[in-house]
Amino acid sequence: MNLRSYAVVTAAYWVFTISDGALRMLVLLHFHDLGYSPVSLAFLFLAYEFMGIVTNLLGGWVGSRRGLNQTLVMGLALQVVALLALSLQGDTWSQAASVVFVMGVQSLSGVAKDLTKMSAKTSVKFVAGEGENRLFRWVAVLTGSKNALKGVGFFVGGWLLATAGFRSSLWIMAGTVGVALVLSGLLLDTALGRAEEKTPIGSIFSKSTAINRLSIARLFLFGARDIWFVVALPIFLDDIAGWSFEATGAFLAAWVIGYGIIQSFAPAVVRSKGDRSGAIVWLAVLVLATAALAATVTGTDESNVVVVLVGLMVFGAIFAVNSSLHSYLILTLSQEDTALDVGFYYSANAAGRLIGTLLSGVLYLTGGLTLALWGSAAFLFIAWLFTFALPQDGERKEPSGRRWRPASSKLSASSQATNVARSSGHRSPVIPNQAVSRLRPL
Repeated sequence: MNLRSYAVVTAAYWVFTISDGALRMLVLLHFHDLGYSPVSLAFLFLAYEFMGIVTNLLGGWVGSRRGLNQTLVMGLALQVVALLALSLQGDTWSQAASVVFVMGVQSLSGVAKDLTKMSAKTSVKFVAGEGENRLFRWVAVLTGSKNALKGVGFFVGGWLLATAGFRSSLWIMAGTVGVALVLSGLLLDTALGRAEEKTPIGSIFSKSTAINRLSIARLFLFGARDIWFVVALPIFLDDIAGWSFEATGAFLAAWVIGYGIIQSFAPAVVRSKGDRSGAIVWLAVLVLATAALAATVTGTDESNVVVVLVGLMVFGAIFAVNSSLHSYLILTLSQEDTALDVGFYYSANAAGRLIGTLLSGVLYLTGGLTLALWGSAAFLFIAWLFTFALPQDGERKEPSGRRWRPASSKLSASSQATNVARSSGHRSPVIPNQAVSRLRPL
C-alpha cells in the first residue's frame, strides 16, 4: 500500500469536506434568516448539484488522461475561488439577484466538490494494494471519515455564522482550503490514476449493464436522503422545533458524524466482503425503516420532535452501511478504466442529490416533513429494485456476452495449463479463484 499518497489524498479530502459542510450550513441558515422560502433555498443548491453531474462525467475522463492529482488540485483551487466570490454578496441585494449570484457561485463549488470527491475515491483503488477485503476496508475508512468530517463542517458553519458572521466565515474557510491546495500540489504523485492509453471523450458513458444499474440505484439512494435532509429537516428544526442556528447545525453535525463513524466500520457490521447480497438485504431494511418512520409521523403529530429525530438517527445508521456497500461495489465492478466508471457512477449520485434537493423544498412546502419522508421511502424502494437487478455475486458478464480474460497481458500458469490441455484434447482443469477474480472483457 502507498501510505503517503493515501495520507495526502485523505487529508486534502478532509479539509475540503469540512469547508463543504460549513458552506452548506452557512448558505442555508444565512439566507433562511433573510426570509427566503423553502423553494428559494432549494434553488440555491440546484446549480451546485447539477454541476456535479457534468463534473463527474468529464472529471473521470480528465483524471484518466491527466492524472488524479491534477483533478484534486483543480477541485481545491475552485473551492477557494467560490468561497472568496460568495463573500462579495451583499445583504442589500434583491432576492432575485442574490439567488442568481449564489447559484452561479454554488455551481463553482459543485464542480470543486465532485472533482475532489472523484479524485479521492478513485485513488483508493490505486493506493490500497491487492485484496478485495483491504479495498473494502480502506474505501469504508475514507468515505466514513469524510462524512463524519462533513458533520463537523455543519457544526463549524453554524458556529462561524453565529460568531464571525457570513463574510468573515468565508474568508477563514478560503484560507484553510488554500493551505491544503498548496500541500497537495507539492506532495501528491503526479502519475496517480493516469491511464496508459488516452481514452476518447465518448467513453465517459458506461457501457456496462451492471454499472448502469448500480448508478441508477445510487441516484435514488442519495435522492432519498436529500429529500428530507437538505431543506426539509433544517427548516423543520427552525420553524417547528424553534431551534437556534447553533442547535440546528449541531444536530445535523451529530447526524452526519454518527453516519460517518458507522460507515467506517461497515466491513465489520456487514461481516462480509461487501457483495450484492449484502447490498440487497441492507437496502431492504432501510426501505422498511423509512416507511415505518413516515407512517409513525403520519399517525401521530409532526411536532413530536423526539420521534422524528430518533427515527432519522436510525435511518442514518442503516443508510451508512448501504452507502459503504455501494461505494465498494462500484470499484469491484469497474474494469479497465476505474476513473471513468467512478466518474459516471458519481454523476448519477449528483443527479440524485439534485432531484432530492428540489423535492426537499417542494415536498416540505406541500406536505411538510411527513410528505418528504414518504418521498424518501418511495425513492429507496426504487433503489432496491435496481440493486436487486445487479449481476449475481462473482458474475462479471457484459450484455454482449463477451468472454473474459485475465487482467494481465500474460497468461497465468493455470491458464497456460488450461490451453495446453485443450490443445491435447484433455479435459480442462478448474481455474483457481485467484485467476477468476482478475477477469475482464476482451
